[in-house]
Amino acid sequence: MISITDKAKDHVADLRQREGYTDDYNIRVSVKGGGCSGLMYDLDFDNKIDAADQVFEDKGVKILVDKKSLLYLLGTTLDFTDGLNGKGFHFVNPNASRTCGCGESFSV
Repeated sequence: MISITDKAKDHVADLRQREGYTDDYNIRVSVKGGGCSGLMYDLDFDNKIDAADQVFEDKGVKILVDKKSLLYLLGTTLDFTDGLNGKGFHFVNPNASRTCGCGESFSV
């Protein structure tokens, strides 16, 4: 399962509205190669659900994950921080053995 915090949920709703996406656009979370730790998170809006996607729903937000990325993301929580040390979405991933300083890349 992939979950989302209340703060991230609120920010997703705000972004969806500001960027003009309708409610049928969900959050797609994926992992791709790159970054200083080897793997990078990718987060975007998507209104298409592929047959191979896993769909999770938490706090009314649908989260789409392709099967390859799911191996790296199981148990992850999507959070949003807006403190002095940075602002943006943050992935709390129990599968990551190492993360970079910016939190955008990781390794397993």
